[in-house]
Amino acid sequence: MKKLCWGALLLAALQVNGQSIDTVAKRVLLPNGWSLTPVGHSLPLGDLPLNMVVSPSGKYVAVTNNGQSKQTIQLLDAKKELQLDEVTIPKAWLGLAFSKDEQKLYASGANDNVIWQYSINNNHLQVTDSIRLGLSWPKEKICPTGMVADYSRTRLYVVTKEDNSLYIIDLQTNRVDARIPLPAEAYTVVLSKDKSSLYISLWGKDEVAVFDLKARKLQGSIDVGSHPNEMILSDNGKYLYVANANDNAVSVIRTADQKVIETLQTALYPDAPTGSTTNGLALSANNQQLYIANADNNCLAVFDVSNPGKSRSKGFIPVGWYPTCVRMIGRKLWVANGKGFTSMANPDGPNPVSKKDESGSHQGNTRKDRPVQYIGGLFKGTLSVFNTPGDALLARWSRLVYENTPYNKEKERTAAGEAGNPIPREAGQSSPIKYVFYIIKENRTYDQVLGDIATGNGDSSLCIFPDRITPNQHSLVKNFVLLDNFYVDAEVSADGHNWSTAAYATDYVEKTWPTSYGGRGGTYDYEGSRKIAYPKKGFIWDYCHRAGISYRTYGEFAGKGKASLKSLENNFCTNYPSFDLGIQDVARQQIWQHDFDSLLAIDALPRFNSIRLGNDHTSGMRKGAYSPYAAVADNDLAVGQLVDYISHSKIWKESAIFILEDDAQNGPDHIDAHRSTAYVISPYIKRKSVNHNMYSTSGMLRTMELILGLPPMSQYDAAATPMWELFTATPDLAPYTALPAQVDIHERNMAWNESARRSANFDLAHEDRVPDLELNEVVWKAVHGEHAVMPAPRRSAFVKLPAAEEEED
Repeated sequence: MKKLCWGALLLAALQVNGQSIDTVAKRVLLPNGWSLTPVGHSLPLGDLPLNMVVSPSGKYVAVTNNGQSKQTIQLLDAKKELQLDEVTIPKAWLGLAFSKDEQKLYASGANDNVIWQYSINNNHLQVTDSIRLGLSWPKEKICPTGMVADYSRTRLYVVTKEDNSLYIIDLQTNRVDARIPLPAEAYTVVLSKDKSSLYISLWGKDEVAVFDLKARKLQGSIDVGSHPNEMILSDNGKYLYVANANDNAVSVIRTADQKVIETLQTALYPDAPTGSTTNGLALSANNQQLYIANADNNCLAVFDVSNPGKSRSKGFIPVGWYPTCVRMIGRKLWVANGKGFTSMANPDGPNPVSKKDESGSHQGNTRKDRPVQYIGGLFKGTLSVFNTPGDALLARWSRLVYENTPYNKEKERTAAGEAGNPIPREAGQSSPIKYVFYIIKENRTYDQVLGDIATGNGDSSLCIFPDRITPNQHSLVKNFVLLDNFYVDAEVSADGHNWSTAAYATDYVEKTWPTSYGGRGGTYDYEGSRKIAYPKKGFIWDYCHRAGISYRTYGEFAGKGKASLKSLENNFCTNYPSFDLGIQDVARQQIWQHDFDSLLAIDALPRFNSIRLGNDHTSGMRKGAYSPYAAVADNDLAVGQLVDYISHSKIWKESAIFILEDDAQNGPDHIDAHRSTAYVISPYIKRKSVNHNMYSTSGMLRTMELILGLPPMSQYDAAATPMWELFTATPDLAPYTALPAQVDIHERNMAWNESARRSANFDLAHEDRVPDLELNEVVWKAVHGEHAVMPAPRRSAFVKLPAAEEEED
């Protein structure tokens, strides 16, 4: 029997009881509008900790840090709760296992396609051997992920996500004994208590595969939820718990008959859309309580599982940002927070033009003479440690989690707004706006472009593309509305194009892009080219398709005459180029304009139009490429021309144009590394206004969804504030006239200087194949001169709201 157990049941009880809550020392407001109040005490971890394992006796804890910057393995003392050692590993991803005698630690070497063997001597780690699965990337694509040791057979079982296989390794010889193909990408593997079977979470297939160790063959599979990842067995081996990241759920499997007997819904509210990202599990010592890490809810969900099949929600525990892993050690919970405790400002962040920064999307930090603050490796992980709470404290902590979470069912149904506003409050309500144009650009921060505008909260010293380079963007914010408190939800383009089109990035996207962005192999497969990256219910075009809303895309998730998604196959402009810095955006605008005219002439213009204009990415100082000035000015002119054309058309009176950057990774900002430019243009905009409200990528999507009559796609757009305050019921039909470029948009990089030499090595065929800090430094020098020194990045906590200290019981 399948049963749904709602984590949200607790909320009603708390509201009825009216319990008050103490607060922790600080409440941190994240740029996406969610807050953190992490409990317990903490230890610093590295960049994106993905996994922790406890040694057999409970003496040690090992942590693997798998982010974009330095990757490391940490060895911790479980009793003293302190770090014993930390070693750099060239490449790592998820997998860890101790030997039975605790003298060895095995770690996944990721795209090096190797398992590293460390000896543990005097509480220090040292590489003593390696077990090679194949040649390193790109010669072979394997990438070991999760692993488990079988002490009785002296075997190590390792699964992979690139060649989709199970590797059986003989630990006496450190050689591969067998390789068994699997039907999809695998996340991790668990050994049954009787050691007869392996359970393998098939990350890309919504199944748990069962492997018979005696017969050495797959025995079958068990259907679970979307994106099964971490698993844990009860001590008696009778129940297997499986976290399903895309479903906000945990599947409870009875191992005797391999049946799912119940599904635990881990979100804070019943029937919540995607967005909890359930991805970590721990059982209490008596197997009575299950602790579940909800990465995108920044909390643990707690269930009483003492009576499997009749489990019940007990509450929630606030932890740090994006918890990836939870372990029970004694009576204490250890939680790895993937992104730490806060976002940060980056006034000293990447600037595509300076010599000293050579850290970026595919190289990592290659210069050690000064710290860099590239957003991809900025948010270091933390470890939260605290005693398991009693019922009273758990109730107070649960209240904190609800207070930290802007999402609720009422907001999902009815958005903030006002009667008569052009932005409806509920899907299906009427709006005078019929046509939505959504322009997605590339990678700029607010300060980089609009930092020179006196009426906004900018830092002019960080503005390298001022009015002279971006006259249309400056004119648009002066004539329509200036937004100086807008934040992208993503860190880089890999997750950025997902957040920009789905208000969510799956656990696959969030956990794998740092590998390739750190120059550690892997492919860019985040814009529809790999199904495992898809949100469960798809992207905004899928929602339009299901709702019967007409739509069309220009270069976004489509290019070279091919669509990346099935829903786009007959809904894209076949001759519109996708990401290609050799093609100017003004040329793209002309292609769009011709298509627009053709559709308008036959009354077939779609209601939703997504348009990619990404040349503000720039090619740095690569010889023969468009100069940074030219690229950004070209992008600016194309934006101005597109707005001009729509505003002079017959559908202007019922149109709205929304423009954002997919991410803000390529620049500095004195407020936050996520702060970016955003533009909203319509006859219904309050003209010549300045709005300081906090908005986000998800909030822009929610605004468009409400206009189109679409439901939210995730908890994030359901929670986000729609941009209704920018709009007025009284339209101003005055059109916009594009301003000419003030610099040569055809200018090419000619000089062969240091910046040109560095730019020559940039891979500009795809977005984010270029080291972003290096590109930013190159652009800085292009603007300020070859000998100009780019300001060093500065970071500060985003917002910390003081509150009284929380006590543990």
